[in-house]
Amino acid sequence: MTDQKDMLDKITALQREVEQLRRALVSHAVVDQAIGVLRAVHGLGGQESWVVLQQVSQHTNIKLRKVATAIVRWAESGQLPDTIASALHKAVSATVPARPGPLLHRSKLPPHVGGPGTRRRALDPAGVGTATQPGSSRTLSAH
Repeated sequence: MTDQKDMLDKITALQREVEQLRRALVSHAVVDQAIGVLRAVHGLGGQESWVVLQQVSQHTNIKLRKVATAIVRWAESGQLPDTIASALHKAVSATVPARPGPLLHRSKLPPHVGGPGTRRRALDPAGVGTATQPGSSRTLSAH
């Protein structure tokens, strides 16, 4: 009887582990995509992008996976929650000065109209990104 209970306990533990590994795999893919977005948009390296993601997560108290998901959605829709946009701006600004040499265009996202609680990203004719708060004239630099 104890052999059967031990076997059931092992099966249950293995099922939990498999589920955790599945979630980790999905989470890892989203984080990798967000790193790619940061590399393309801000001209950061892979390690720099990883550090920026970590900083945004820590400063907003939002799980890294959720920050990464928001950044991937931002690349698709142009919408980024204000909290993440603000922390991202600060983290990128803190990272970029440490890089030698000029950066390529940091904002390559298409213009989109942001909804409530999002920043709208638009390109000016010179190709320099700006972020504006919907319904206001406030403009924040994208870099």
